[in-house]
Amino acid sequence: MEESLVGGVYTIIFVLVIVLVLFVRPKIINQFERGVVLKMGKYQKTFNPGIHLIIPILQKVTKVDVRTRTCDIPPQEVITKDNVTVKVDAVVYMRVLNPEKAVLEIANFSTATSNFAASALRDVTGNFELDDLLGKREEIAEQLKQIVDTQTDKWGIDIESVRLQNIELPSDMKRAMAKQAEAERERRAAIIAAEGEKSAAQAVSDAAQMLNRVPGGMNIRTLQTLEKISADPSQKTVVLLPTDILKKVG
Repeated sequence: MEESLVGGVYTIIFVLVIVLVLFVRPKIINQFERGVVLKMGKYQKTFNPGIHLIIPILQKVTKVDVRTRTCDIPPQEVITKDNVTVKVDAVVYMRVLNPEKAVLEIANFSTATSNFAASALRDVTGNFELDDLLGKREEIAEQLKQIVDTQTDKWGIDIESVRLQNIELPSDMKRAMAKQAEAERERRAAIIAAEGEKSAAQAVSDAAQMLNRVPGGMNIRTLQTLEKISADPSQKTVVLLPTDILKKVG
């Protein structure tokens, strides 16, 4: 009697194990993931990291990576406000804040974000002139971030930042800009040279006025100049007359 009872207990345990193996399966959610659970097609709950048991037929778990990810925007051909055609690409840094919305509100949030960001990139950059597009990247990126973040907030996605990467100009525009830069460098060089001549002339004028105020100053300066004319004094004979004598003779 006891043996049959023990055998029945073992049979029940075995059956329960079989049932658990067939109808209940473990699901492991990693630390950087969340598991959105649908029971009979309806949202039930969200699994946190750890191991969970699910019923395969009745429940379906969709894992969502909640780490920051990058979304590359391919080069977009844009016509700027001053009618210059350029190609602009960017990268979007985004993160899932609400896994339920990311699964239930949009089919593929990563692709949807990339497509919307590409459209917003064309619209935003088209409102700037070429010089502003080249010099105001941070301002353009911040404006683009706000536009994309407003849309993706409905999908449970947070846009952390947007960075403009490359702005490709037409070849003829590159040549024109190179010539402009060269002309600007030549203009600055001419200005610097003129400023140097002006400073030198002012220094000479100040020195001449100072020598005129000192008796015999011009004579001393003349002797110093003659000394530098030739390294060998024997080659020349110079007779110097004081300027005071010449003034008296005159």
